[in-house]
Amino acid sequence: MSAATPTSLPEARPATATGRNVLSGVLLGLGVAAFVDEAIFHQLLHWHHFYDKSTPAAGLVSDGLFHAFSWFSTVASLFLLADLRRRAAYHRLHWWGGLLIGAGGFQLYDGTLQHKVLRLHQIRYDVDIAPYDWTWNIIAALLVVAGAVLLLRARRRPA
Repeated sequence: MSAATPTSLPEARPATATGRNVLSGVLLGLGVAAFVDEAIFHQLLHWHHFYDKSTPAAGLVSDGLFHAFSWFSTVASLFLLADLRRRAAYHRLHWWGGLLIGAGGFQLYDGTLQHKVLRLHQIRYDVDIAPYDWTWNIIAALLVVAGAVLLLRARRRPA
């Protein structure tokens, strides 16, 4: 009988498995952070739209595209995760490290590039936004640091 049967799955190389775990986590982190931002700040609180430099209708369309991005990122992550689990290549620390870096990285990107550099929108309008900005970006940095610590721990742990 051949070593490769139709039901056997190819073994993932350790470096490939590590990268796929991190990628799956990053994609879910992006998807979850974007979903939370969109659901809470855009829909429930009505503080802003993804793009606030046009009409409210354009803002709603931009929110829809943003929501689609977060959904596709989440679905792609879950497909990768299912494949990792099926191949017995899931590594908890790599995956969670990626998730925290993805969530924090998205939030840091949003808080710096979108809010400050491109000025696509602000967290809120007609208030002193400094406390919001500081809170947003400090939480983002803490998530990135926590994810990096997990990835460093995973790297130091024997295989």
